[in-house]
Amino acid sequence: MAHARKTIRDRIVTDLTGLATTGSRVYRSRVYPLAEAKLPGLAVYTLSEQIDYATIGASRLQQRVLSVVVEIYVKGTSNYDDQLDQISLEIEDALYADLTLDGHAKDLQITRFEADFTGEGDQPLAFARMAVDVIYHTSENDPETTL
Repeated sequence: MAHARKTIRDRIVTDLTGLATTGSRVYRSRVYPLAEAKLPGLAVYTLSEQIDYATIGASRLQQRVLSVVVEIYVKGTSNYDDQLDQISLEIEDALYADLTLDGHAKDLQITRFEADFTGEGDQPLAFARMAVDVIYHTSENDPETTL
């Protein structure tokens, strides 16, 4: 089996695949920049995780807060903010329609949006970063299974 982080990340990718603007251009990596043919597109990855213990004794219950990043990339000569806002709207609608990520999470909260632009290259590139906190529980001796 896979770590619960992977299961959660995969579910977010599933929820975001097929959006009106980005379609199937959803990628599970931030290592390689998105080529022009893959734009507009999304990159989904985990950034960090905080783990707290909710019980004492053997097989303690862990409450985890996983920070997932959804990056949005668009390229063109105008209307960057409008494009980023439209894609953000589609992302929010998709994620808030599945707050428990098919039963793997207790809650999901979009906590931050940041946008930036660059004029380098043949056409300007606009990108935004959305921070998504996913709250879920596991047993300390079974990080594969969400509770």
